[in-house]
Amino acid sequence: MFPASRYSSKAHRCIRALKTAQIEHAAPQLYTTLNRRACSSVSTPRITTHYTIHSRDKDSRWEGIEMERFADEADVVIVGGGPAGLSAAIRLKQLANEHEKELRVCLVEKASQIGAHTLSGACLEPSALNELFPDWKDRGAPLNTPVTEDVFSILTEKHRIPVPILPGLPMGNHGNYIVRLGNFVRWLGEQAEELGVELYPGYAAAEVLFHEDGSVKGIATNDVGIGKDGSPKDVFERGMELHAKVTLFGEGCHGHLAKQLYKQFNLRENCQPQTYAIGLKEVWAVDEKRWRPGRAEHSVGWPLNRRTYGGSFLYHLNEGEPLVALGFVVGLDYSNPYLNPFREFQRWKHHPFVAATLEGGTRIAYGARALNEGGLQSIPKLTFPGGLLIGCSPGFMNVPKIKGTHTAMKSGMLAAEAIFPKVTAESLDSETTGLHAPEYAETLKGSWVWKELRAVRNIRPSFHNYFGLYGGMAYTGVFYWIFRGKEPWTLKHCGLDADQLKPAKECTPIEYPKPDGKLSFDLLSSVALSGTNHEGDQPAHLTLKNDSVPVDRNLAIYDGPEQRFCPAGVYEYVPLETGDGMRLQINAQNCVHCKTCDIKDPSQNINWVVPEGGGGPAYNGM
Repeated sequence: MFPASRYSSKAHRCIRALKTAQIEHAAPQLYTTLNRRACSSVSTPRITTHYTIHSRDKDSRWEGIEMERFADEADVVIVGGGPAGLSAAIRLKQLANEHEKELRVCLVEKASQIGAHTLSGACLEPSALNELFPDWKDRGAPLNTPVTEDVFSILTEKHRIPVPILPGLPMGNHGNYIVRLGNFVRWLGEQAEELGVELYPGYAAAEVLFHEDGSVKGIATNDVGIGKDGSPKDVFERGMELHAKVTLFGEGCHGHLAKQLYKQFNLRENCQPQTYAIGLKEVWAVDEKRWRPGRAEHSVGWPLNRRTYGGSFLYHLNEGEPLVALGFVVGLDYSNPYLNPFREFQRWKHHPFVAATLEGGTRIAYGARALNEGGLQSIPKLTFPGGLLIGCSPGFMNVPKIKGTHTAMKSGMLAAEAIFPKVTAESLDSETTGLHAPEYAETLKGSWVWKELRAVRNIRPSFHNYFGLYGGMAYTGVFYWIFRGKEPWTLKHCGLDADQLKPAKECTPIEYPKPDGKLSFDLLSSVALSGTNHEGDQPAHLTLKNDSVPVDRNLAIYDGPEQRFCPAGVYEYVPLETGDGMRLQINAQNCVHCKTCDIKDPSQNINWVVPEGGGGPAYNGM
């Protein structure tokens, strides 16, 4: 799918050190009605077998297994090969070259290839790219579609109300580019390799390592060769430790290591809870007569009601063939447990205004990912001894713009500039073993990123009013367009998204139409288009803190909402073999790594951890 990665000689040495078990991966293992019945007829004594829940120290099957890990040293380790992590890596090597310094930068990425887990709309604002590579056009950056037309609509069930995009409103896209972000990230990876950054795709950072003084020491990659029942296989091998003077965490939205760091260093003490949305996306090849290269369409309204935050995009690409990227975003603070974001997306495509573009076309790709919507109020403390948070992990998305790539890139660049003098200093000056760089947060607050986020800080929480969507639009029109966000107050969010669901008995079930196979589709055929694949014989990485909670609470009170908010069919309730109840079945092989379950579970009982490196979706330039 992607060109083979190019590695430096130093990277080759590290790759040999990172040698893991050669485990054959099966073809994409999407569950079918047949194996659902087979699974429901087999007694499952335990749902969760992962070692993060059930310690291997108390498991006799692990006695005598070699648990020593190989360790390697770098100046800087970066977790996550997205726009933020790659921009940080590139900027570090640029600075090293400018100052003629030796600097070893290692980046680990859980996807099998750089860009394979990247999913976004995406309409890219090139401000950060212009700073990172002023000559990006000469370097062949895949920004092929400048926006030539902006369309914004309020949809009713059958009609469209056009809304003018006044100059200065955040939805304006003059000067931006419609891109396939996976291709752009892959290009960033190529630039990083040319500068000498060591990229290690296929290696998932599973654990944060700490010095004795509590500062971050680095990360450990995940173990491989563990059976589905939690026992070691013959090919078991421990992960590897990567130690660094400072570690940058750029895992993307709701990173599983960032969650640990929040607790370890109390980073969320002085900010509001993060709030999220789920974004679902498809790529279509359409009839050339319906194709308008450079056209960017956005809408709000139907099929969502005014109390449910969300909207859509439809971008016409100009890449040599008539392609459109379309998607639907639903705020995860919705209250009705019967709401199904995937089926809302499928229903939206039947609106006459949308169907006019898609009819006669062919769907060629599907994916889903959670995104941060908390904005300025929800940004945690960004620095701690030995590490920094960058990109979408802490949450720098400009929600009304529906853009976070440019801010994520800039945060990575500022992090690189903050730590470079420290990691290259001949005599390290740090109170802790792991370097602390509070300058990063200070420079970020003085940058255009902070200014941009402050101006729009009240737009998303303004939605929480009696009029919902329309009240939020009115607030935007008055306080943003006229005052540019200079109002002296900062609105608050409602709290954790997981706390917003109402009991099922208080809500009305939503009747969704059956997919027609032309514009709308079922979930399993959609997941098949994501290229998702995991090694089948490994513990489910969707772990439960308590295996009894799903049936006793989620099903009993909320009618099992994880069956509906998951965009990949991972969770389903099936009858017990005895016929006198239900049990939760986790089809972890379907997981597209969107993190929605970890966010929206009303019991906060699901903890997403990394599967074996290289598993997950294979988004081909999504």
